[in-house]
Amino acid sequence: MSMFCKRDGVDGQILDLDTAVKDGVLGGVDSGVVGTAVVGEKLDLGRMIEELDLCEVPSVFICPIYLEPMQDPVTLCTGQTYERSNILKWFSLGHLTCPTTMQELWDDTLTPNTTLYRLIFTWFSQKYLLMKKRSEDVQGRVLELVETLKKVKGQARVLALKELHQVVAAHATARKALIDGGGVSLMSSLLGPFTSHAVGSEVIGVLGSLNLDCESKRNLVQPAKVSLMVDILNEGSIETKINCTRLIRTLIEGKDFQLEIFRSHSLLVGLMRLVKDKRHTNGIFAGLRLLRTMCLHSEVKSLLVSIGAVSQLVELLSGLEPDCLELALSILDALASLPEGRFALKDCSNAIPIMVKLLMRVSENYTQYALSILWSVCKLAPEEFSLIAVEAGLAAKLLLLIQSNCNPILKQQSAELLKLCSLNYSDTIFISKCKLTRTIQ
Repeated sequence: MSMFCKRDGVDGQILDLDTAVKDGVLGGVDSGVVGTAVVGEKLDLGRMIEELDLCEVPSVFICPIYLEPMQDPVTLCTGQTYERSNILKWFSLGHLTCPTTMQELWDDTLTPNTTLYRLIFTWFSQKYLLMKKRSEDVQGRVLELVETLKKVKGQARVLALKELHQVVAAHATARKALIDGGGVSLMSSLLGPFTSHAVGSEVIGVLGSLNLDCESKRNLVQPAKVSLMVDILNEGSIETKINCTRLIRTLIEGKDFQLEIFRSHSLLVGLMRLVKDKRHTNGIFAGLRLLRTMCLHSEVKSLLVSIGAVSQLVELLSGLEPDCLELALSILDALASLPEGRFALKDCSNAIPIMVKLLMRVSENYTQYALSILWSVCKLAPEEFSLIAVEAGLAAKLLLLIQSNCNPILKQQSAELLKLCSLNYSDTIFISKCKLTRTIQ
């Protein structure tokens, strides 16, 4: 029987501790250590458990009631062990039984399980001290790399940046050490008009992993630095492109965001190229997420429409994963708020059938975006729109929406759109268009 179990799938069985310790199945804790005082005696068990947040913990450490590691294990007369606070809560609910065996208790005495406590404490303290040592090693290495980067150039700088990028991406303590050690300003200083793409790619990767403060963001939104980011976005590897989108999105979301710096034809073209690359779904998601953020600004929306983003996004819809599909629909909805965006949608022959198909699919958000886009086109060309939409099965979908449990605004929009669609048909013909079988097909 496995001594280890995942926190969300514990079997709750209590195994023999002596055998567990002797067999060494508790991850390096031996019987000679259990009863001795260690440096960790000053450590708080609860804090160690919280900070380690381990996915796998020996099952004997888990309280069968709430399936969490025990900090104060006590044993009942039945021989079963529980966390003290959990079993007391069980008793307070009026239960006079053992939660695991359901035996009636002939004695409600709670006996501290000191052996198990020491075993738990030692196991977690060893893990915790090891984590702390590794953390200190990581912090020290980050500071060493920062000092190295101040001195070296060329390939040596690229290699140091690569290592720093890997360390920062993997360890939260490394990110904190870099920020506290003044590494952000150093990274920012390495970006400029004469920075090679090899250096720039690694710097962008490092910066994209950090929580930047306002001052750091202001230093990074200089035209020369942004121009380099855009160039690397257009020419880098898929990983580099994703890092660029992450960093640019962080800068755009800042309070001191300067739209004119990012209102770049080259940036939007690069993002559209990224979202059209079907080989990399992670790149599609990253690109769409940045585009949605940028669409909060009308100037960017106009520029997107001008480069043909509407037709390109419509063509992508049928092959997107659900999370990407919702982003793409939200972008199209934003572009449809502009007159030129509505005209671009009208010119897409498959836009209306695709939107009709997406109604009542996956989630209410999809329906809301699709219905909003349909409304935008409808206002532009009601007669032409209604004929195409009804033939695509819109009438039946709208009837279903009106009868569903969706929000009242969607129902109201559906009812108004349905009324508009009926104007070009006689009652008999329109009723036939509303048959559910057409929608299912």
